[in-house]
Amino acid sequence: MMAALDTAVAVGVVGAGAMGGGIAQVAAAAGHPVVLFDAREGAAEQAVTKLRGVFATLAAKGRMSAEAAEAAGSRLSAAATLAALAPAGLVVEAVVEDLAVKQGLFRDLEALVADGAILATNTSSLSVTAIGAALARPGRLAGLHFFNPAPLMPLVEVVSGLGTDAAVAETLFDTAKAWGKTPVHAASTPGFIVNRVARPYYAEAIRLLEEGAADSATIDALFREAGGFRMGPFELMDMIGHDVNFAVTRSVWSAFFHDPRFTPSLTQQELVAAGFLGRKSGRGFYDYREGAARPAARTADGPAPARITLHGTCAMAASLAARLDAQGVAFARADADDGRVATVDGVAVFVTDGRTAAERAVALGTPAVAVVDTAFDPATAGRLAFATAHSCPAGGGEAVAGLLAAAGIAPTPVADSPGLVVMRTVAMLANEAADAVHRGVCAASSADTAMRLGTNYPRGPLAWADALGVATVAEVLGNLAAFYGEDRYRLSPFLRLRAITGRGCHD
Repeated sequence: MMAALDTAVAVGVVGAGAMGGGIAQVAAAAGHPVVLFDAREGAAEQAVTKLRGVFATLAAKGRMSAEAAEAAGSRLSAAATLAALAPAGLVVEAVVEDLAVKQGLFRDLEALVADGAILATNTSSLSVTAIGAALARPGRLAGLHFFNPAPLMPLVEVVSGLGTDAAVAETLFDTAKAWGKTPVHAASTPGFIVNRVARPYYAEAIRLLEEGAADSATIDALFREAGGFRMGPFELMDMIGHDVNFAVTRSVWSAFFHDPRFTPSLTQQELVAAGFLGRKSGRGFYDYREGAARPAARTADGPAPARITLHGTCAMAASLAARLDAQGVAFARADADDGRVATVDGVAVFVTDGRTAAERAVALGTPAVAVVDTAFDPATAGRLAFATAHSCPAGGGEAVAGLLAAAGIAPTPVADSPGLVVMRTVAMLANEAADAVHRGVCAASSADTAMRLGTNYPRGPLAWADALGVATVAEVLGNLAAFYGEDRYRLSPFLRLRAITGRGCHD
């Protein structure tokens, strides 16, 4: 049975920047002696002084005792040379994302540390297999990918390259857990779990913007108020920095041999070329300069409908019924054999299945059709996207807006786009997570854990697919693929098989 490294084992950290310093803080707080080295003169000493101040501040705020803070600070030391890390039983590097630099560093470390010492890379984008290939004993190296800021973010991806010994990965997993983190195992593939699975969150939003479906403020509001995400994709990209986000997307796309699922955006490329990098430069998708006004999300007005009929028992229909009841709004009940959730002033309303409202109208042979988006929790969603077919009679959009407003939901009109906003993005996130599982990158539970803790998603993508119904997600993706004619929306075999057999992603 594997076990975490004993706290008597010294931990070496190479790189005294924000990430390296954060890792050193975590290890010292967990009880390990920590030796910090940086090639920049004086950087390690400055980092140790800063970290001791951090511990003192935590004690002052009551987040740790004064004794614990003093002890953690005393366990930190700065190394003047790399050779000072020789006694370490674990060395974690957090240096520049350059393969040659990391390979050279680990070759030097291998010659210094004991045979039983473990070497770990905090790389977020490079192949752990390629880094380990520079070693005489690649089995002793694995990825130990923390997320920034390391002391606060709970997730750690423990990444195994082709040469990584299973015992080394298990020891790192148990050690990260002993340090108070939530580790997940991942294989060394581009983006590991989080940076791979998260790509559609940005890509689908940018595509919707490029196609004129809605503006960035409206799309962001829909992700927050309907999807339950803490930040919308545009404000998140602005916070990360477009240079960083675009570089990660390009890296994953290139590493997957230009798979269209990861194709970078020309819009984001233009932002980078202009120097509009987001918050740090003052401009991105939003303007952060002094005096700039933040645009508001679009919200429609609609009069109270003259007649509302609800159909079926799906989550959306049930939630609309409960919310209308709570608002004292009268409605009728009836059955419909075409899957609609409501009929409002003659307009048939469907939850999107990946088809546009226009496609639904043609299939039904009636012009009065609208589609609404999905939501993390329809019972509490504060906003919902909807679109009407171009053939919908005048007043149809107002009728749907009136229905949503009557239920206490901010009605948000978007252009008639396949899958609307939240549904198409959740389907793509689930598809990417499913493909990672299908290709042996991680377990289904690890994919969900990684996305909840590494990106603060309200629900793991595969758990979300189970909540919507795997067959529904497969149908949405199939309709997106048919509409666009692109391999970008191809269905993962993992989801396809479960849709056929009626199994959930976690079965």
